[in-house]
Amino acid sequence: MIEVISSSRCTACNICVNVCPTNVFDAVKDGIPVIARQDDCQTCFMCEVWCPDDALYVSPNADVVEGYDEAEVEARNLFGSYRRSVGWVEGGRPRPAPDILQRLR
Repeated sequence: MIEVISSSRCTACNICVNVCPTNVFDAVKDGIPVIARQDDCQTCFMCEVWCPDDALYVSPNADVVEGYDEAEVEARNLFGSYRRSVGWVEGGRPRPAPDILQRLR
C-alpha cells in the first residue's frame, strides 16, 4: 500500500497521479501530489516504478497501513527500492539487475 510521498524528493511532475490505475492521488496546484484515497491502493507499484525521482514508497503489505514516515523510509533506503529490485534505474530506463539475469540463465 502507498505509504509516503517524499516532500524533499518530489518535483510535482504528477506522473504518479497519471499512472495510478485506481486514482489514489490528487494533484495539487503548485504543490506535490497527496495520497487522497490510500484504501484504494492495489499495491501495484506503478507509481513507485514510474517516479523519476524515487519520491514514493509503496509497502509490499497490501492490507495494512504500516505508518512509515519520510525520515524512516529515507533511513532504511526504501525510496526506489521496488524500482531497484526489478532492475529499473534512475530516469525510468529498464536494466535487468545482475541477480535477475543470473536466475534467468
